[in-house]
Amino acid sequence: MRLQQLIDQRAKVWEQAKAFVDTHQQENGTLSAEDTAAYEKMEKEITDLTAAIDRERRAEEREAELNKPVNTPLTAKPGKGNVTEEVKTGRASDEYRRDMLTALRTNFRQVSNVLQEGVDADGGYLVPEEYDKRIIDVLTEENIFRGLATTITTSGEHKINIAATKPAAAWIDEGEQLTFGDATFDQKILDAHKLHVAIKVTEELLYDNAFGLENYIITQFGKALGNAEEDAFLNGDGTGKPTGIFNATKGGQVFGTTATQDKVTADELIGLIYGLKRPYRKNAAFILNDKTIAQIRTLKDNNGAYLWQPSYQAGEPDKILGYSLHTSAYAPTNAVAFGDYSFYNIGDRGTRSISILKELFAGNGMVGFVAKERVDGKLVLPEAVQILKIKAKA
Repeated sequence: MRLQQLIDQRAKVWEQAKAFVDTHQQENGTLSAEDTAAYEKMEKEITDLTAAIDRERRAEEREAELNKPVNTPLTAKPGKGNVTEEVKTGRASDEYRRDMLTALRTNFRQVSNVLQEGVDADGGYLVPEEYDKRIIDVLTEENIFRGLATTITTSGEHKINIAATKPAAAWIDEGEQLTFGDATFDQKILDAHKLHVAIKVTEELLYDNAFGLENYIITQFGKALGNAEEDAFLNGDGTGKPTGIFNATKGGQVFGTTATQDKVTADELIGLIYGLKRPYRKNAAFILNDKTIAQIRTLKDNNGAYLWQPSYQAGEPDKILGYSLHTSAYAPTNAVAFGDYSFYNIGDRGTRSISILKELFAGNGMVGFVAKERVDGKLVLPEAVQILKIKAKA
């Protein structure tokens, strides 16, 4: 019998017992011996039902306890409630990022002790890690080469060992003496060249909290640094800047055939593709100038079909002869690069810093901000990239 039924039954018996007393008690309020025995029988039934009710309640409580889940379900977002959040320190902390923004808005008149975590040797402050990551994202968007090359973070001069000669395998008969080839190694060194960009912001916008200063600085710095980097990664001569893939002596290998005229032909592009060693063709892509693209888009095969294969999917590059194509305004108009650019190493030294120019533009009611970074880049394996030279127009 369930709990509620027992409670109802006890109430019913109790009402019967009260009614029995009212109808059977004598004038002096007593009951006869026979009536007393009947009433005591009803009282015993009430006592037994009360014991049964208590027993049933204990059983339900025990069953509810046993049916509870062993693990408490998550009722809050990850990182909330009982989940311990990772404590961020130094330049990664939210406090450092907020105080950096406050310092920027107040011409560095309000500088918190927290910013001592990022004091730069050149007199600026290292940007918060969140800023740095977002600047890198903008750099990748603005600079096609960062998405193709291999990026590493260096703390000092970084040496990369490259196999200059490779051992060759040889057949031998059973029992013959083994022959050993000599493997030699060349060494590439990634240094650190300083790159800076300066922007001006009016004082009105600087102090206006509605103006998204943080996003503005990150976007403008990222675009300017990205453009300068891409120019150097493609055309740099290695003096005070990275060495570009189009560099005549330290860039990619010049393809044996030079375009016979001021235009590139389909046969020359096919020759460029298969002039690259097979292992590098798997991840190879073209890099060329927009003007060169305009001419290549008109090329057709013997069946009259265009060699250009436009992309129909967002985020996917166009293709020529099945290989991805990337255009850059900084690529030379007299050359086409084809190769695996993951063998180009970009070395980011340390982190970026921001300093403020308080007086230089004060007369114009503007404040200058300067961002600095140190970076180097080299093609560590020249044979991984082939360069097709285009003959100048006579």
